[in-house]
Amino acid sequence: MAKFRNFDQAEEALQEALASAFTHWNRNGIPHSPAAWLHAPSRKAIDRLRKARRDEGLSQDIVLLSQGDVVAESHGVTDQRLSLIFTCCHPALEPKSSIALTLRTLGGLTTTEIANAFLDAETTLGQRLSRAKAKIAQAGIPFRVPEPQDWDERLNSVLKVIYLIFNEGYCASSGASSVRVDLCEEAIYLARMIEALRPDEPEVLGVLALMLFAHARYRARIAGAGVVPLEAQDRLLWDQAKLKEAEACLDRALALRKTGPYQIQAAIMALHSQAAARDWGQILMLYDALITFDANPVIRLNRAVALAEAGFLELALQELTTLEGALTMYQPYFAAKADLLRKAGHEAAAQTAYAQAIGLARNAADVAWLQRQKSAAT
Repeated sequence: MAKFRNFDQAEEALQEALASAFTHWNRNGIPHSPAAWLHAPSRKAIDRLRKARRDEGLSQDIVLLSQGDVVAESHGVTDQRLSLIFTCCHPALEPKSSIALTLRTLGGLTTTEIANAFLDAETTLGQRLSRAKAKIAQAGIPFRVPEPQDWDERLNSVLKVIYLIFNEGYCASSGASSVRVDLCEEAIYLARMIEALRPDEPEVLGVLALMLFAHARYRARIAGAGVVPLEAQDRLLWDQAKLKEAEACLDRALALRKTGPYQIQAAIMALHSQAAARDWGQILMLYDALITFDANPVIRLNRAVALAEAGFLELALQELTTLEGALTMYQPYFAAKADLLRKAGHEAAAQTAYAQAIGLARNAADVAWLQRQKSAAT
């Protein structure tokens, strides 16, 4: 991207580089500098693009976003991933398109995975990605981190993208495992970079704390038989260093006295992490505060679960009924519904909901866990 501002060409160059690396590195071993080795296929892609433009009779040169081999630098940032995320989150793009494009290019998510994250049809999502790529090319959107005064108009989208990358890692929508550690760690790395540039931005600290609280538990979340629910996890497996860092980030954020949704979600996660007997009344109060910022169906689903755990099971089931139309393809909705129906004594309805959840599950760990829950409910 830093060379020719063309997403399709950049993806083609990456695929060529990886295919070439697979062949050469298997035969000759991994080189001393893998990044430098991978640069050669990119140069070939640039040459192809130059030739294609000449063949089309275009008089203008290829528009390079940076000259030579120097990585795009801005405000001390030398990692092109941060430049890419800000390019994708340019205000000229519709927010949903910005997020989808960043998940595709930076997170490496497939169109199917992104469609699942947005609860969209795959064809609709594919069209959205194509339009976003075209818009960046047509509008000449620069590949760089914006000036400090321009951060605010993009920061919310950037943080949302980072958290969605993390969430795909935390609850993988496909594959054998329910966790993709690579995506979780990539998202945390990006948040750390932004925090280094904006250390007093409370929502940056909030999203970093939220991800650290969650990722600290990943070794305890998956066992041979599938997902391990929080109450059954071995807390000795939790990463105490990450938990302490998360607490420090949350404390710094709250001290700035500018509450936002990521801080509230981090506070909820902190309550889940601090004691085996969770304070569901306090968690419910935090969800009520969160909904004033964002009342999307997934947050309302999580609030309904907290409502049930706080002793309001029938109210929670009523809330789930109002959400079904918005979450018909969302596996956690049917898993939560099945659990609440089971607790309410509606065994047949619970079995139906478990079957629906299993039908929507896209990774083996989730399927195994749901099947165990379904069998236990009979």
